[in-house]
Amino acid sequence: FQICFLLFAVLYIVSYFIITRYKRKADEQEDEDAIVNRISLFLSTFTLAVSAGAVLLLPFSIISNEILLSFPQNYYIQWLNGSLIHGLWNLASLFSNLCLFVLMPFAFFFLESEGFAGLKKGIRARILETLVMLILLALLILGIVWVASALIDNDAASMESLYDLWEFYLPYLYSCISLMGCLLLLLCTPVGLSRMFTVMGQLLVKPTILEDLDEQMYIITLEEEAIQRRLNGVSSTVEYQTVELERELEKVKSKKTNLERRKKASAWERNLVYPAVMILLLIETSISVLLVALNILYLLVDETAMPKGSGGPGIGNASLSTFGFVGAALEIILIFYLMVSSVVGFYSLRFFENFTPRKDDTTMTKIIGNCVSILVLSSALPVMSRTLGITRFDLLGDFGRFNWLGNFYIVLSYNLLFAIMTTLCLVRKFTSAVREELLKALGLDKLHLSNNPRDSETKPSANGHQKTL
Repeated sequence: FQICFLLFAVLYIVSYFIITRYKRKADEQEDEDAIVNRISLFLSTFTLAVSAGAVLLLPFSIISNEILLSFPQNYYIQWLNGSLIHGLWNLASLFSNLCLFVLMPFAFFFLESEGFAGLKKGIRARILETLVMLILLALLILGIVWVASALIDNDAASMESLYDLWEFYLPYLYSCISLMGCLLLLLCTPVGLSRMFTVMGQLLVKPTILEDLDEQMYIITLEEEAIQRRLNGVSSTVEYQTVELERELEKVKSKKTNLERRKKASAWERNLVYPAVMILLLIETSISVLLVALNILYLLVDETAMPKGSGGPGIGNASLSTFGFVGAALEIILIFYLMVSSVVGFYSLRFFENFTPRKDDTTMTKIIGNCVSILVLSSALPVMSRTLGITRFDLLGDFGRFNWLGNFYIVLSYNLLFAIMTTLCLVRKFTSAVREELLKALGLDKLHLSNNPRDSETKPSANGHQKTL
């Protein structure tokens, strides 16, 4: 218990600093609203900590199994045993259900509540309204799941099992949520795998090949001074012109900062780090697709490759990877890589672009939505990793009680779709420049056939002039 408490305390502190970094400071004004925001902040922090725990749980289990195999009689790792791992999986499943169905809906309704008409305004009135809304939401979800169960499995046994709230209904509901999370990961992860190359290209310093950074700095400085003079000469009454010029000035300053960073970077950072990171991303992505392709073959020829069930050899009895500790380390790296890629892909989708949190300018409502999304993704990550064959670790606790994991056609279709979508996203990513040149050669570039809004950005060329990519 002490170990679980210490691990969660560390995750909670880290989550608190992350949320306060993005939370809008202007939300804390009035006394009552400040209390409501503070309670919602604590609940959101708890949810984000549970999400981080769900992400770290599978790598922790894999590395614990390898440590127990390497040092079976070591006195200092006696606390690392199967009961601890099982307990952590059960706690992660319990807290995930609690956050998803109770805490986050309570935080949202509590934040939006004002109290029923005719009652004295205050915290108690808002809590009462929130509890009523939670009861109505629970009845709505219960009815939806009941109807869905009747349509899918219409027999007396399945209907009677819904009366068992704790043993069947909640695991069944969480199984549906997990399936939705896996479908969301199926949509986000291939996009994120291709988007990771662009993100790392923005974070790292690219090699300066056939570029004159001094000339570009000179051009950017002149442009900044010209915009500043225009901004000083515009009358304060013309507000829209002032706002437009300030936006242009911010863009120019951002470009100038990037150029200064590229100019100050060392030759090792420019010419070695960037290519090495790009090659590493390409290798990790290729290994992920290869493992999924091999898992498809295993599914076709071997029934034991199905992710359903937890009848494995147990913690500390056998290695989970064919290559031992090296294979386990590779699995952990790929799991973290898939999680980061899924988050990047989630915020890269057009439907969730406005959902991206901004530093010191994110409302509590948007923070709650982001915490729920991260919780769904992180809870579905162990299931997706097992379904795709990234790891052979059998899911423990309630994570392994999902009915759809035993359906061969769902699992096979999931693997096929992931491999196909990832391959298409990567091909589209690496052939975008060729497609743009072909469109220009055919004279179709004016039709704006490219759906990428970033293609229309203007960047300085090697000779300092602006050109449209």
